[in-house]
Amino acid sequence: MGPVLAGVLQLLALIAALALAYVPLGTYMARVYSSDRHWRVEKWIYKGIGANPNTEMRWPAYLRCVLAFSAVSVVFLYLLQRLQGHLPGSLGFKAIDPDQAFNTAASFVTNTNWQSYYGEQAMGHVVQTAGLAVQNFVSAAVGIAVAVALVRGFARSRTGELGNFWSDLVRGVTRILLPLSVVAAIVLVACGAIQNFSGIHEVGQFFNGHSMGGHQQWNGGAVASQEAIKEIGTNGGGYFNANSAHPFENPTPFTNLFEIFLLLVIPFALTRTFGIMVGSLKQGYAILATMATIWVGFIALMMWTEFAHHGPALQIAGGAMEGKETRFGVGASSIFAVSTTLTSTGAVDSFHSSFTGLGGGITMLGMQLGEIAPGGTGSGLYGMLVMAIIAVFIAGLMVGRTPEYLGKKIGTREIKFAACYILITPALVLIFTAAAMALPTPGHSMTNSGAHGFSEILYAYSSAANNNGSAFAGLNADTQWFNSTLGLAMLLGRFLPMVFVLALAGSLAEQKPVPATAGTLRTEKPLFTGLLVGAILIITGLTYFPALALGPLAEGLAS
Repeated sequence: MGPVLAGVLQLLALIAALALAYVPLGTYMARVYSSDRHWRVEKWIYKGIGANPNTEMRWPAYLRCVLAFSAVSVVFLYLLQRLQGHLPGSLGFKAIDPDQAFNTAASFVTNTNWQSYYGEQAMGHVVQTAGLAVQNFVSAAVGIAVAVALVRGFARSRTGELGNFWSDLVRGVTRILLPLSVVAAIVLVACGAIQNFSGIHEVGQFFNGHSMGGHQQWNGGAVASQEAIKEIGTNGGGYFNANSAHPFENPTPFTNLFEIFLLLVIPFALTRTFGIMVGSLKQGYAILATMATIWVGFIALMMWTEFAHHGPALQIAGGAMEGKETRFGVGASSIFAVSTTLTSTGAVDSFHSSFTGLGGGITMLGMQLGEIAPGGTGSGLYGMLVMAIIAVFIAGLMVGRTPEYLGKKIGTREIKFAACYILITPALVLIFTAAAMALPTPGHSMTNSGAHGFSEILYAYSSAANNNGSAFAGLNADTQWFNSTLGLAMLLGRFLPMVFVLALAGSLAEQKPVPATAGTLRTEKPLFTGLLVGAILIITGLTYFPALALGPLAEGLAS
């Protein structure tokens, strides 16, 4: 079997698995967030934190809870890292430096999981499990909660109430993320991923049964369980520096495909949850079709660029194999790279810096779209719905009529919130990138010059501000400048858009429904799906094209 055919067959198998999970998981999540009943364990949690899960919140109260919970999480994770040297199970590792502790705390609380440290050489068992793994669950649950609040804004009328944040947060963990993670962890352990609390082992280096004379250190850890929520919650932070290219995290081609399935299944299934909650499955299918079109299109482009045979070395290898695991090959690595950058996962099974110039540009563009195809857990859905509002507004301008979406008028106030949402992240990416290139010190972290070096910087800030977490792997980001500015970009890129999303949800919930007429744009039709795909690509292209032209496009055209 040729490598191209193998990649296509893996893609088809992945699509089939996602299709099988779409209806049951999407329907189940709709029931979770529509139910009035509380599980006993959830009641204990509410009592412990002093929250009343039955109190409805307007958008300012909902936002205050999101920000307060996240701020406490940042402080807790920061202190846990700074005190690591005094904690049991630290494996002898010292406390994390202040700037790196801030960066890591901001990273995991914002669902970014950018890592400027070597996981197996810096973090002990307590920080990994009580700190990082916990944030993998709750940061993902926060994203889903905000998305559900926006969906309620569309579904409700004549009220500003969007539900209860604490109830949405707890249910997301106990009823969705935790059960799925348990099942996924069992599958990973059965396939060879490790799960223990052993210490550091020093082992010899061998080749073909003969000692090479050297030694290396291997860590144990609760890897399979963290790997499960890392993918399901679209987090991305790995136990080891090699991330999902490490055999302890991702041992076989099957686990590689399984992990891609895990990182995509909730974001895609949330479109059905959206359709059920707004009372129109067709609207959910339209959003699903938009996400799937962009995802499949990007995979096709990535495979084309990485399988292109320029020169005898690539012809012999069957594609651009530099930086890719021979266990997975070009096809599976391309699917993983596109899926992880079109979601907010950031996990990698290959090094994006070693992709072809155009291939690296595709991973970068996937993040710069806003990670909405299908995006992160929750963040992908609310990002796509904001883009749908922009597309409806554009269509309204074309026909000279007040735009409407799901029975709600899209007026000046709603457009301002949507415009602020789509502008804030590109502004963070481009401003921080320009500052890093203009100042003398940040440039010392670049291991490459020219277009590729610029791509390293642009990729880093695109990853941070869009809460992705993957890296180009050619940039030394463990400096005070990058730890501080990337951490700031993560926090602003996560929570400023949430402000506008919740404000938009509150504005929509206060409206009375508008009856559909003959002039109403049919947003469940393929025509709207095409309009939405075009709006996403054009808006992103106009925003980032000059920067992309200086980096990956220049490198790709020169090769």
